[in-house]
Amino acid sequence: MEEGIRKSHNIIVEDRKKFTLTGVKEVLSFDENEISLDTVLGKVSLKGEELKLGQFDTQKGDISGSGKIYAFVYTGEESSGGFFSRLFK
Repeated sequence: MEEGIRKSHNIIVEDRKKFTLTGVKEVLSFDENEISLDTVLGKVSLKGEELKLGQFDTQKGDISGSGKIYAFVYTGEESSGGFFSRLFK
């Protein structure tokens, strides 16, 4: 994991119009109907209408945006940390 990005992941939704996520590693794709993100706990898709990304602090892994929010869906499994972290569990 990159230095500075939070190890925790949170989603904050305000009135289904504004959102903030923490623990974001990368924006995979986005358009006005769907935003796909890679987070410390796996891939997340945000679905809605008129979605817009606001600020993305790549150092901390925080991102915000707005639009009409319909759903947040986890589409990938939680990152396991690699071969050695699985070996020494």
